[in-house]
Parts: sequence; structure tokens; C-alpha cells
Amino acid sequence: MQTNPQPEDVAASSTSNPSPSSLERRIDMAVSAAEIEKDVAQRLKKMARTVKMSGFRPGKVPFRMVEQHYGAQARNEAIGEAVEKAFGDAVREQNLRVAGYPRIEPKNGADASRLEFSAVFEIYPEVTLNSVAGKTIERPQLEVGEGEVDKTLDVLRRQRVTFSKAERAAERGDRVVIDFTGKLNGEVFQGGQAADYPVVLGEGRMLPDFENGILGLKVGESRTFEMTFPADYQVAELAGKQVSFDVTVKTVEAPQLPAVDADFAKALGIADGDMAKMRAEIRSNLESEVKKRIKARVKEQAMQALLDANPLEVPQALVGQEAESMADAARQDLANRGADIKNIPIDATWFSTQAERRVKLGLLIAQAVKENALQAKPEQVRGLIDEQAQSYEQPEEVVRWYYAQPQRLAQVEALAIEENVVDWVMANAQTTDKAVSFDELMGNAA
Repeated sequence: MQTNPQPEDVAASSTSNPSPSSLERRIDMAVSAAEIEKDVAQRLKKMARTVKMSGFRPGKVPFRMVEQHYGAQARNEAIGEAVEKAFGDAVREQNLRVAGYPRIEPKNGADASRLEFSAVFEIYPEVTLNSVAGKTIERPQLEVGEGEVDKTLDVLRRQRVTFSKAERAAERGDRVVIDFTGKLNGEVFQGGQAADYPVVLGEGRMLPDFENGILGLKVGESRTFEMTFPADYQVAELAGKQVSFDVTVKTVEAPQLPAVDADFAKALGIADGDMAKMRAEIRSNLESEVKKRIKARVKEQAMQALLDANPLEVPQALVGQEAESMADAARQDLANRGADIKNIPIDATWFSTQAERRVKLGLLIAQAVKENALQAKPEQVRGLIDEQAQSYEQPEEVVRWYYAQPQRLAQVEALAIEENVVDWVMANAQTTDKAVSFDELMGNAA
């Protein structure tokens, strides 16, 4: 039988240690060497009953050989459990909430009868919510009308654009195929050369100065022009640098937008091609999208108000864990899109700022729920599930899918809790209504 060191065999004390973080703690501990040896012997005796070695029947291996082969493993396990128990006893005695995992540092003590070590770790901060009464939250206001429907129809048409050969100079909106060569200080730079490269002028995928250099050219015509890369260009070697480009246009195609007719309505899922039904469905979808975006903006402001009112230092261990989780999610997203993630390095530190924000909000939301009884109600969770299910052909199957696994249900409960916290912030902060344009809300202002 395995025995753990008894409380009287383990000594622990907390010491103050200067640290960049006010949340870091250090606990010095010592474990009885005699108890460790006793535990090692018991582990080896237990192993000896079943261990298999060549030339011996199970359970008949000489103890000396068992000790020789498994002694280090048994000692590591015994020390590990003793340290874990000593650490657990110490943090419980001092009523500390440990964040992340401790860093164990061995100490070279003069007393051979004791194994001394230190545990360095972070604790959760004490969270006390401050008032958000001085914060102001703007509620966007937008009513969907016929103009918004027309703008959306225009977007839908442009999404279904086709191109046909044009016997004229290239204009904005055209699709051109070009050969180009870019030079920096007379030398072709990496990524500055391509053949048969398609560009839709005005789409914004190329730098404006580059597209302007193509405008006005006909098929077979060439042009040499100079341009300066933006100071914040993502390729550091080119940022702020003046380069020259040689461009030759090989094809020019003019855009052809589909007519808004019965065929267009059918392409959008209106079986009978009825134009009035099409506009009504677009309007209904727009109203849902506008509602969702307004809700998201209000939520973002409410969460920011909560952060601004409650400056909070958080354990870097939790930030690191959250950043790793976000990096894993990014890798999975790329893999789902068909990318070879082995060739795409994703560093968790890229997500540190966002991860810290998430950790802070998690602690603040938990405290708000605790202080103000903002737990999710079953009917609220069901309402959110029903709302999401309505966009599917078989809503009842979606509802069953959510309730089939506690993990899925927990995700919706988290959303419900966030809504409750937003409502609580809105009830305690100052709120104003602000009219917004359709383009601004939908992100089409540019």
C-alpha cells in the first residue's frame, strides 16, 4: 500500500519575495527524507509482485533487480506526490486561490534529513466591482427602409458579376490580366514580379497607386511608373520605399451586373421569382442583421466600460493559457480552410493582448454574476437556442443537438450570462441613442 507523508513530516512557510507581479507568491517547503524512502520501498514492493523481466516468472524477480530498474521511477513518483501534497496543504492553510501551475525550485539545504524546495506561483486577484455610473454607452439607431434594401441588392448583384471582353482602355471596375515587374534601386525585389496576374481595378486588393498605374491602358499597352509603399507596409524591406513598376496589360474585361428580375430572385432562393417576396426577404434578413450588429456594438461598449471602471492585474499564467488556446483555435481554423499549418508558424504571443483582455473580462463577469445574481435562466438559454435554430431548415434538430451535450449547452449559457451582464451595465451606466448610417453599421463606409 502506498502511504503519503504525514502532516507532521512536511513543513511549509510563506515568504515574501519581491516580484514584478503583486500576484506572485513563493512557498518554502520541506519533505521528510525518511518518509520519502519509506514510500519508495512500499512502491517497489508493490511493483515486485507483478513486474516482468526476462528469465523470471511474474512476481519472482529479485527485489534488488526491481530496485535497480525501477528505483528512480519510484523515487520521482514519491517525491512528486509528497511535494504535491505539501503544496496543497500549504495553499489550503493560507486560503490561496492558485492560478495556473506552480514552478517547483529545489533548494540545497544543509539538513540531509529533509528535501527542501520552493513553489513559485500566481494567485487570483481579489475582485471588487466599481461603479460604471460614470461610463456612457451609445446605442446605435437604424431603421431598415427601401434604401437599405436597394443597397443590399446592389451588393448582391456585384457578388454575382460576370466579365466580358472590352475593346477599350481599362476603367475602374474592370478585370484586367497583367504582367508586371517591380524594381527597388534597379533590382527586382522579392514578390515584385508576376505574369498573367488578374486584378479587379477598384476592388482594393492592390495598392491604390499600383491600380492607378494600370488605369487607361489598352490591351497590349505598357507603362512604367513610380510609386511609394506605405510607411506601415507589412513587408519591412519595402515600407516607405519608392519603387518602379513595368506593367503590360494582356486583357481588359468589363463588368456585367445581372438584371434585377425574376431569374435574379430565383437565384436568391425565391422559388416563384416574385420580386416583392425577394425584397421582403432581403428586408427581413437585413433587420435581423442590423439587430445583431447593434447588439454586438452595445456589448462591446458595455464590456469596455466594465474594464475601464475596474483596472485589474491578472495572473500571467492564465493569460498564457488563454493565448495558447487562441493560437490552437487559429491553427484549427486554418486547417479547416485547407491550409498546411506545418508551414504556417503561429506564435501564442501574438494573441497576448487579446488573451489578457479575455481573462480580465472573465474575472469581472464572474464577479458581476456573483454579486448581482446574473446567472442564466433555463428559459433564457432556450430562447437563444431557438433564435439560432430558426436559420436552419429543421430547427427542432438543432435544438436537440444543443441539448444532447452539456458542453454545447454551456456555450449558450455563457452567452446568456454575458447578455445579463450587458443588461446590468446598461442599467447602471449612462446610455444615449445615436443614429448611424447603414454603411457605417454594416462596415461598408469605405
